[in-house]
Amino acid sequence: MSESTDNLRRKIDGARDLQSVVRTMKAVAASSLGQYEKATRALDDYHRAVKLGLGACIRSLAPLAASPRQKAVAGSESVGAIVFGSDQGLVGRFNEAIVEFAIRKLSEEKGDPMVWAVGERVHARLSDAGIAPAATFPVPTSVGSISPLVGRIQIASESNRAKGEYARLYIFHNRPLSGALYEPTCQRLLPLDENWQIEMGRVGWPTRNPPEILGDTAANMRAFVREYLFISLYRACAESLASENAARLSAMRRADKNIDDLLEDLDGLFNRLRQNGIDEELFDVVAGSEALADSRHPAEIA
Repeated sequence: MSESTDNLRRKIDGARDLQSVVRTMKAVAASSLGQYEKATRALDDYHRAVKLGLGACIRSLAPLAASPRQKAVAGSESVGAIVFGSDQGLVGRFNEAIVEFAIRKLSEEKGDPMVWAVGERVHARLSDAGIAPAATFPVPTSVGSISPLVGRIQIASESNRAKGEYARLYIFHNRPLSGALYEPTCQRLLPLDENWQIEMGRVGWPTRNPPEILGDTAANMRAFVREYLFISLYRACAESLASENAARLSAMRRADKNIDDLLEDLDGLFNRLRQNGIDEELFDVVAGSEALADSRHPAEIA
């Protein structure tokens, strides 16, 4: 009996230690989720401003003609893809979902894809699926780390595109939904072709007064394009990080509830075993007392 209660006590202590770790991770995930959600909301207005600037410049310019090198690249069948995942686990099917979605979309394209992975976990999933990433980048650990990552991704992807190794570039990431839900999504980042220019040109100015473009319109257009590419990657990374922490928060909540249920069962079993031990000791005391009384009874009669 003593050995059984000791084993249960060790299991209870271990479960409580694990619950302490889970609750710490839950608090960290909740804090990080709020940070990345705030960054994502802050990008909305800036992204809208960039699109307004692009639309104003495109309406003021003739359609941009592609250079001979750009035409040669556009004739290539290969595609490039940037897949955002996670470095750490305990996120459910976060990485599996985005990899399955990316593979399904890339299978519709011609040629072998050139893929860059953001996160060790998504790199492993891509490798298991038969896609060897050209490079793997670490997942940012804060909002301030997103900009340097985007810069490194742009340098790596542009150097390969300049060599004509791919014509179209896609971004794959998980986008947060309400609560702890998320969904895989895809954006074609390059090329900025005629269809893209038409789409941007349709972005209407929010007032009746047309904008006045100061300075060289072509230079302003190039500046807005750089900001558009940067903000698209930045937003994808921020949304992926928000989705990752939402998935981890959901997983930690489930783990916390499961540990609560386990502790309730273990505590109940421990109390029953301890009560059984107390009852047995009481029975032994009563039985001993009765036996002692019976042994003294004949002498008292004499």
